[in-house]
Amino acid sequence: MLAVDTGLVEEWLSEFKTLPEASIASYATNLKDKSSLVSSLYRVIQEPQSELLEPVCHQLFEFYRSGEEQLLRFTLQFLPELMWCYLAVSANKDLQSSGCIEALLLGVYNLEIVDKEGHSKVLSFTIPSLSKPSVYHEPSSIGSMALTEGALSQHGLSRVVYSGPHPQREMLTAQNRFEVLTFLLLCYNATLSYMPAISLQSLCQICSRICVCGYPRQQVRKYKGISNRIPVSSEFMVQMLTGIYYAFYNGEWDLARKAMDDVLYRAQLELYPEPLLVANAIKASLPQGAMKSSKEGTRCIQVEITPTSSRISRNAVTSMSIRGHRWKRHEQPENGNDATELGNFVIPEISVTNVAGERTGNGEKSRALAENDVQHIQGVQETATDPRTDSKALPEIRRQKSIILI
Repeated sequence: MLAVDTGLVEEWLSEFKTLPEASIASYATNLKDKSSLVSSLYRVIQEPQSELLEPVCHQLFEFYRSGEEQLLRFTLQFLPELMWCYLAVSANKDLQSSGCIEALLLGVYNLEIVDKEGHSKVLSFTIPSLSKPSVYHEPSSIGSMALTEGALSQHGLSRVVYSGPHPQREMLTAQNRFEVLTFLLLCYNATLSYMPAISLQSLCQICSRICVCGYPRQQVRKYKGISNRIPVSSEFMVQMLTGIYYAFYNGEWDLARKAMDDVLYRAQLELYPEPLLVANAIKASLPQGAMKSSKEGTRCIQVEITPTSSRISRNAVTSMSIRGHRWKRHEQPENGNDATELGNFVIPEISVTNVAGERTGNGEKSRALAENDVQHIQGVQETATDPRTDSKALPEIRRQKSIILI
C-alpha cells in the first residue's frame, strides 16, 4: 500500500473521532464524494496483514451503528469486498487474520435482524399474481382464465414469503456462514441504487472469483491468490445474481456478463436449480448488444411499458362490423330472380349541385326530388311483393291477432 493511501486513511480515522455530533449529518453527506478515500479503503481491506485493517473495520462499524443513513450506505458499499476477504482467508484456513472482518460482518448482521426497539424483524414479500397487471406484463396477453369453481376459490389469494426471525450470532461457523452472508448480501441488494460504480465493479469481480476458484475456469480467468474451492449455497448465488442483474443496466455490462457466466458455470457444476433458473432467465432477457448506460445518470432496470390506451382487436365484434355484415347479407342474391330484381333496384341520390358545381334552380330541385320519390316508392313496392316476405309476415300477423283475442 502506498504512503498516500496510508495518510488518507489515518486522517479519515482521526477526523471522525474529533467530530461533534451536530456536524455528523454534513460530514456524512460530503463523505460519499471522496473517491480517493474510498479507493484507499479498498486497498486496506484487500491486504489482510495491514495494520490499518482493524481500525478501519472498527470505524466502519461505528458508521453503521450511528443510525445516519449516509454513513450506513458508506459501510455497505464495502460489503462485497469484505465477504471475499473473509471467504478467501477461510478457504486458506487462516482464520486469525480475519478476526476483525468477521466481527464487522457479525455486527452488521446482528444490527439488521432487529428493529429500533430491539425486536426481531420478519421480512415479508408478496409474490405478484399473473392475473394482475404490472410493469413486466399485461394479464390480457396471458389469456382469459376459465371461470371455474377452483378459479373462484383462488381469487384474491396471494402468496406471501416470510424471512425471519433470524437468530443472533456470536461467531461464524461452517454451518451458519452462508446463512449470515446471504442475509448481508440481501441487505446490500436493497440499497443497490445508492451504490457507487466501484462497489458494483467489486461485486461482479468477487462473484466471479468465488464461483471459479479451484475449478478449471480459474486458469482461463487468470485469477491468482488462492486455488482452493470456496463452498457456496444456492440462496447465496441467487443473491449474487440479483446484484449482477442490476449491474448489467448501470454501466457495468462487461463485468456483469463475465460474472453471470461464472455463476451459471458454478450452478451447473453444483446442480443448483434456483441459480440455474434465475441465471438462464436473465440471460434470455438480455438484449443482443451491450447497453450504453450512463454511469452518472439515474440508475434503474429498463423495462418496456405498454401504453395504457385500450386496443380493439381486428377480430373484435363491434357495431361497425355488425352493420357491415348486415349489408353484405342483404346484398347477396339468393336466386336468379332476386338478382334481376336487385339489379333493377336503384338507390336514389339527392344532389345539391350539378356536375359543373353550379347550383340548380328551385324548379329543377323540386322536379328531381319528385322523380326520386317515385322511384323509391316503386322499389319499396317491388320488394314488398316478394312471396317470401309475405310468407314471413303472415305468421307475425296471426300471432298478433292471437294476442288480441286473449
